[in-house]
Amino acid sequence: MSAAQSQPVAPIRTLDKNGNAINTVGFERFGFDCEVSLDILRSLYLRPHYVITAPQDEKLEEEEKVHAKFTGPYGEYQSKSIFHPDIQSISYTTLSRFPPVKLLAPSKRKRILVTGGAGFVGSHLVDRLMILGHEVTVLDNFFTGSKTTVSHWVGHPNFEMVRHDVVEPFMIECDQIYHLACPASPPHYQFNAVKTVKTSFMGTLNMLGLAKRTKARFLITSTSEVYGDPEVHPQHEDYWGHVNPIGPRACYDEGKRVAETLTYGFHRQDGVDVRVARIFNTYGPRMNPFDGRVVSNFIVQALRGEDMTVYGDGKQTRSFQYIHDLIDGLIALMNSNETRPVNLGNGDEFTIGEFAELVREIVEKVQTEDGTPLARRVNIVYKPMPTDDPQKRRPDTTRAKQTLDWQPRWTVRMGLEEMVRYYKAKMIEGSL
Repeated sequence: MSAAQSQPVAPIRTLDKNGNAINTVGFERFGFDCEVSLDILRSLYLRPHYVITAPQDEKLEEEEKVHAKFTGPYGEYQSKSIFHPDIQSISYTTLSRFPPVKLLAPSKRKRILVTGGAGFVGSHLVDRLMILGHEVTVLDNFFTGSKTTVSHWVGHPNFEMVRHDVVEPFMIECDQIYHLACPASPPHYQFNAVKTVKTSFMGTLNMLGLAKRTKARFLITSTSEVYGDPEVHPQHEDYWGHVNPIGPRACYDEGKRVAETLTYGFHRQDGVDVRVARIFNTYGPRMNPFDGRVVSNFIVQALRGEDMTVYGDGKQTRSFQYIHDLIDGLIALMNSNETRPVNLGNGDEFTIGEFAELVREIVEKVQTEDGTPLARRVNIVYKPMPTDDPQKRRPDTTRAKQTLDWQPRWTVRMGLEEMVRYYKAKMIEGSL
């Protein structure tokens, strides 16, 4: 046993808005228990692969201490991969033991299908549902998703991963369907606009047909983009939106709008039990650092010591919610009786300029704490605004608070620090 294992290492502590420690995420609501330990989740997404640098010299003890900070007492449930910096190669291993999952009675264990389950949001949802003890099938074509986000569950008796494009029909028996499959960042959904619209329409049509046949409850993750560049602020669910139907973002905006239309068509015509979540800007570990989103752009630029790019004058506003709050909201909505659209987002609003300064401050804090401060402070530079980029975006979450008893627990600062540490660890490993 190494010194790092024999001496306890202080784990990361997170405090909520009231100064109380957050030890769990989720809750028991609507007869569905989704509460799990935050440490177990962190051991999956902050250190999905326990990477040790070869050769294993005197650095090993220090590296194990760094890993213990993220994994806590759950390091034994992780693959211990070896990184060879001299040849820029990594040797992966399979898990010797899976993370612990709840043992549910068959009457409580649900068969859950998650489309887009290898993506950013989907993988966190899969982690939560697996730890809760349910049977989970992931459907993904890996256009933007990655096998590595859920690879720690491959081989588990409750888990199945299928490479499949939802524009083609898929047959399975299930109790709940979380339909997340669709590229969600501008570079990805604009890469093939026709395919994006096809995924939104045909993919949703196929999954609704499956829900109709199996009598499964169906939840679609829609988006705040259905409101376009809003003339109402903050945006409530009854606002119809202000969308350019022929602009470069229309393939995604109008694709999600028609997906909602299709969802309520099946609900009214065929009695399908549906839920619609309109997701506002969300961030967290496993976000693709190159997908053009403002949070990942700022963090990666600041960590690399590059100037941070703000598009426009920085006065446009956004609200950001942390991934754990979103997963809480999705599970609460799925198991509630609310069939109307529900906004899921954080009401704390920032200008993009203010947000850039906050990211720079947190990156500097983490680098100073870890003893790796940059030689110079990164600057914030301004560039022209992209076409149809909305000026204001903030959710009115009154409906979620009233019908789901849900509201965000994580402040932007708390989530950013965890995400900075995630990207920083990825850079050290050589995988970013």
